Amino acid sequence: TMALSNTALQTLYTALKGMGAYVSAHTADPGTTGASEVTGGSYARQSAALPAGSNGAGTAAAVNIPIPAGTTVKWVGVWTAATGGTFVGAHTAELSPNLPFPVAGTLTVQVGEVITSTP
Repeated sequence: TMALSNTALQTLYTALKGMGAYVSAHTADPGTTGASEVTGGSYARQSAALPAGSNGAGTAAAVNIPIPAGTTVKWVGVWTAATGGTFVGAHTAELSPNLPFPVAGTLTVQVGEVITSTP
């Protein structure tokens, strides 16, 4: 195993940032394809403006995702576009607790990207 330098970590972060960051909500594990994305109501992916970052890390302002009534959000993901696009990935674990929305509401997500290296 090889540890990466801060320069390499920053290069990876910058590449991910350049892909776009549109935050999505999911009712089940999205896997590697972005499956189970919330639909209906006024739901829409929300753009996260990632900062330049430093040493492979950066945190954007929180985004507010409209969630329709009767939805339980279990996962959060990231896409390259507001619609369509490429699924970049999801948070590494299911949200705990899951977040039920018996009435329409807003899911607020603090977006951060951290590229890490372990020796």
